[in-house]
Amino acid sequence: MNKVTIQTIHFEKAYFHPGEPAKWSVIISSDSSKEMTIRLVSRISHLDRIITEITQDIVFNRNEQQVEFTWQPPIDAPMGYGLDVYLEALDGQLISTIKSAGFDVLEKWIQMPRYGFLTDFQPGRTEIAGPVSIMADYHINALQFYDWMYRHEQFLTTEEPYVDLLGRQLSRQVVDELIDTAHTRGIAAMPYTAIYGASIDFYRQHPDWALYQAKGKPALFGNNFMAIMDPRSDGPWMRYLLNQFEEILTQTQFDGIHLDQYGDPKVGYDIDGNFIDLAVELPKSINATKAVVDKFKPGGAVVFNCVTNWPTEQVANSNEDIIYIEVWPPYTSFTDLHALIISAQNLGQGKPVVLAAYLHPQGSANPQINDAIIFASGGTHIELGEGNNYLADPYFPKYESLSKSQAAAIKRYYDFAVRYQNWIGSQTQDATGKWNNEISIPGFETSNSLSYNKIYPLVRETEGVTAISLVNLLGLPGGDWNQPVPNPEPQSEFELILEIGDKKVASIGFASPDNEYFAITSLEFTQENGDLHIKVPGLNVWDLIIVEWE
Repeated sequence: MNKVTIQTIHFEKAYFHPGEPAKWSVIISSDSSKEMTIRLVSRISHLDRIITEITQDIVFNRNEQQVEFTWQPPIDAPMGYGLDVYLEALDGQLISTIKSAGFDVLEKWIQMPRYGFLTDFQPGRTEIAGPVSIMADYHINALQFYDWMYRHEQFLTTEEPYVDLLGRQLSRQVVDELIDTAHTRGIAAMPYTAIYGASIDFYRQHPDWALYQAKGKPALFGNNFMAIMDPRSDGPWMRYLLNQFEEILTQTQFDGIHLDQYGDPKVGYDIDGNFIDLAVELPKSINATKAVVDKFKPGGAVVFNCVTNWPTEQVANSNEDIIYIEVWPPYTSFTDLHALIISAQNLGQGKPVVLAAYLHPQGSANPQINDAIIFASGGTHIELGEGNNYLADPYFPKYESLSKSQAAAIKRYYDFAVRYQNWIGSQTQDATGKWNNEISIPGFETSNSLSYNKIYPLVRETEGVTAISLVNLLGLPGGDWNQPVPNPEPQSEFELILEIGDKKVASIGFASPDNEYFAITSLEFTQENGDLHIKVPGLNVWDLIIVEWE
């Protein structure tokens, strides 16, 4: 039989709503156009349970062919599902490798936010559907439209095209087309705004609305590029800004408001010399923004950027929908990524957490390692956008490209995190600290006091299940998440030991997104003297061990 290969799996949408059929297509190819009849199988699972198989017999007579599938999921949400696709001869003989993916059913994107970005709104842009479709293939379910606006203090204009504060020519028509295209793929469109940023010209017109330093000097940003306005919720600037938000929500199809801040200043004074603690005031302004969104875009979201994890403690219990943290020093180590997520989850009482962690991806294993840590900690990562590109700088248009192998690896990691979200996602509970002293790997360091050159265990729990992620940091020359490192040293079979006392184990499962096939398989284990001994088949970057208790 001629060689037939499964090339890609495309889902119609980034996620599916309860009651909505899940649709996907499988691209298969052959090294020959000779006609043959083969069977294409889509196996659907939830965690370690196979739900159903859908088969199609295909007369294959060209070099490439697309096959469509539809399945009606249960209405439960949030729910992650596995999809394993393979080819059989009609006699049942496997004739291709199995290709794995994941998809999910969510009520809203904020249940498991997978944030991406767009930055190109130039008039005449022709690449609209393609880049958005690529984002849907990664299951990106919301896109931040970065610097899409006319001005920071006036988002919309009657000019078409229009020129922004940086002199870039932009198009409202392109913005609208991108929003509509995102919506057809089940992706929310979030407009970038700054909660206190305004042009110098606007500040000069409204000096009494501004924020001031101790000696009465205006608080400026970016080499006097912009002025910082007084963001108190009952002040004239915020009342004006809320009206601007109303215009966005009523005159465009955006799905909420993304609020940025610059991390500094943290305190200031109004024009009368009254002291303002921004950590106290910002939650009130977030709540005021959410009230406008709820009124004019019911079901819309509000996201606020906690730059350098500030002021997460104060805003986590505001009415923002997710906790979004832009990571800067002193949070530099791989282990800091986990610590930031867990702290924010606790402060927000389970709100989903998104990290914005910028790095130069080319020639490094950092994208995979970072995602393994972030996803295994129940968080997500804004990193992908404008098609197959990577977020490398806080000024989003300075994105960089991914290598083909990096893009493929990150795609598997997103599929994996979506598929197993009910074991490791934000709705599960962190148990890393609880298990810290009960996990050992003979011959390897696992201590949380180290940030690299170890196997890093991260643990999440749900009822009856302990999910242990093992992230490989062995052989790395350093432990900083944004300093390029080579691939960690791969490990062959080793033993994982858990101190479990008199608890009884029902089964042990294993999966890894470093493999094309990442359905759960069973592992051998023994229990003796209060210890659970598990044979792990190997480790490249990220393994997931599932312990199901009796």
